[in-house]
Amino acid sequence: MSESELAQLFTTDEYKSDYFRFQVSGFDVLVKNELLAEALNALPERKRDIILLSYFLDMSDAEIAELLNVVRTTVFRHRKSALAKIKQYLEGKADDEYR
Repeated sequence: MSESELAQLFTTDEYKSDYFRFQVSGFDVLVKNELLAEALNALPERKRDIILLSYFLDMSDAEIAELLNVVRTTVFRHRKSALAKIKQYLEGKADDEYR
């Protein structure tokens, strides 16, 4: 039996407790990956909010700027620096695993 045929024979239950919950501007955002949730928690609140709104709620910079009452370029700068911090955090954790 192939892997694709075997995969059709079972399902995996998912529960809200399997996720890490973030609240941003009245929205609940669920993140399944524990390491990513740790990296998001390490960010300042404003930067974390921008990442969550942008990548998990698919909001544009203009929409985020309006929601957070900032200018669009501020959203861009915060997102760019937050992504760099997340990358640094994740790379640091990867390095720790190989030691």
